[in-house]
Amino acid sequence: MPAEFSFPRFEVHVERDEVHFNMHEAKTHLSRIIERVEQGEEIFIDRAGVPVAKVVPLVRRVNRVGLGSLAGQVDLSGDWDSAETNAEIARDFGVGG
Repeated sequence: MPAEFSFPRFEVHVERDEVHFNMHEAKTHLSRIIERVEQGEEIFIDRAGVPVAKVVPLVRRVNRVGLGSLAGQVDLSGDWDSAETNAEIARDFGVGG
């Protein structure tokens, strides 16, 4: 007797390149959904067959991943830590006297 394999059906339906998951499947397979979104897909989550949420990739303006990622982009003038500058910043935030 041949082995039987059962693969769960994750996607509810695909329509016009839209990928939909029902609420239960979305909760159960959230990490897989996030992996797909990280690859650029947009995923819809449905409740009772009605789309209620859309998971889309986060668009970052700058990907700052470590120390020095702003090197050469920030100019701190010689008085950046002077008493006058600190007092001005404190006034702007309503701190100090």
